[in-house]
Amino acid sequence: MDRKEKEALAQYIIDLAKKNGANQIAINLSEENGVDIQYRDSEIEQLQESQQSSLSIQIYVDNKYSSHSTNDLKKESLKKFIEQAVKSTKFLSEDKYRKLPDSKLYAKNLDLDLKLLDADYHKLSAEERIERIKEIYELALSKSDKIISTASNFSDVIFSSLKVHSNGFVGFKEATLFSLASEVTIKDGDSRPEGWFAAQTRFKNQLPESDFIANLAVQNALDKIGQSKIKSGNYDLLVENKAVANLLSMLLSPLAASAIQQKRSYLDGMIGKQVASSKLSILDNPFVEKGLGSKLYDSDGIATRQRKLIDNGVLNYYFIDNYYGNKLGLEPNGGATSNLFFETGNKTLIEMQTSLKKGIFLTGFNGGNSNSTTGDFSFGISGFLIENGKLTKPINEMNISGNSKELWAKLAEIGNDPYQFSRWQTPSMLFENISFSGL
Repeated sequence: MDRKEKEALAQYIIDLAKKNGANQIAINLSEENGVDIQYRDSEIEQLQESQQSSLSIQIYVDNKYSSHSTNDLKKESLKKFIEQAVKSTKFLSEDKYRKLPDSKLYAKNLDLDLKLLDADYHKLSAEERIERIKEIYELALSKSDKIISTASNFSDVIFSSLKVHSNGFVGFKEATLFSLASEVTIKDGDSRPEGWFAAQTRFKNQLPESDFIANLAVQNALDKIGQSKIKSGNYDLLVENKAVANLLSMLLSPLAASAIQQKRSYLDGMIGKQVASSKLSILDNPFVEKGLGSKLYDSDGIATRQRKLIDNGVLNYYFIDNYYGNKLGLEPNGGATSNLFFETGNKTLIEMQTSLKKGIFLTGFNGGNSNSTTGDFSFGISGFLIENGKLTKPINEMNISGNSKELWAKLAEIGNDPYQFSRWQTPSMLFENISFSGL
């Protein structure tokens, strides 16, 4: 089905829903084709190819709301599906905040090309995919005789989405996504440390070289040989760039309008106030070409915008979607994050490391939890002890705990190494005097 046919089908559904008593309707017609291949211990462990077309519809009847989905797009099936969906909605309770966005909020720059679609996607063959993951597997295996198991993965997807609202919005998006990963398990006495590395891009030619992926996965595992707990205490904390996202989510999750409205956010009432060290500035830019988080509109069709979320530690925005914006009496602003960029410092990771007399270099998390209402958190971590600027001992089964607001107030320095393979391009970060528990 091409775009014109999808738009005609969407209009048919809207007319049918209105005929049955719906006041407003939002439709999303999507198509997705993908391949996922896993290669482990010299054989293909998984080869999965999927193709899916689906319809999701939101129905509004006199302030009553429901959502429905189906994979059967034949008109004769849809007629019964829509009739039943509208009928069942009429039995629900009223919610005066459930309504489509004001049309003035809809995205207007819909012809802007964010270059999210790799036009050569369909030229990619199964043989090429398998050859690539075999190459990563063999490269990883060749790097150490301590390896007892390794696996590599190639996945890709091409998808399209047509969003049509009964009050005038029509948006169409096409995009591709490619992912390569390597996992390694090594022998260290009775323990089996694991290492990994993964990269995700919009275009196939953006993926890193096979040796780059294999080498980082193997090194990640080898670095864990001999890891153990160290003495509890307060240490300066240096966080690797790709591990920062776990800590950052504690700061950003409480900014959701749902958390604010439901009083589940420790950042309620903090707009215009200091919520982190003055070292922290975060730009949310949805208009980056080939960006992993790029988008012209949010799930409500509302126009996205570039936002300086945090400026020198001062909070400027909450993430306001349509429904909770109605509840809070606040104008929606494009909802959740897109591509995040940070004001980086001048130092490399190594330069920050060598400046520390005693610290912990955090490279990964091993479970834990955080509370968005209070900001309290506790996570298991792995990494290295830093003594006099050098990594001296791999550590594991340590816990970091505290309060998110206090943690971000202790941010002392930001590196110049943003992580390229994520929509949150986090650089490495240095925090001072953080509490750890171990021995």
